[in-house]
Amino acid sequence: MTLYFVQHQHDAETCPARDPKMGNMLLQHISPSNARRFGVKILADAVLDGRHTFNLIVEAENAEAIKIFMQPFYQAGTVEIIPASHCETVVERAGC
Repeated sequence: MTLYFVQHQHDAETCPARDPKMGNMLLQHISPSNARRFGVKILADAVLDGRHTFNLIVEAENAEAIKIFMQPFYQAGTVEIIPASHCETVVERAGC
C-alpha cells in the first residue's frame, strides 16, 4: 500500500457540513469500514477550521482507488491526491 495526502476544498456556499443530511452521509462515507470497501485505509483526517479544507492521510494501492472513494467530495469542490512518504522513508532515501 502506498501513502497519500488527500486535500478537498470547497467554497463556503457549497460546504457539505451546512446540510445535516449531507454532512452525516459524508461521515458515514469516510468511516473506516466503508473506506476499506474502496481499498482505502484512512490513517488520519482533519478539517482546517474556517478554511473549508478537509485533509486525509490514507494508504491505498493506487491513486485511482482514492479518486473513486473521494467521488462524493468532487460534488462540492476540488480534490487533490498527492503521493506521500513517512519521514523515516525520506531519511532512509536521503531526500524528499
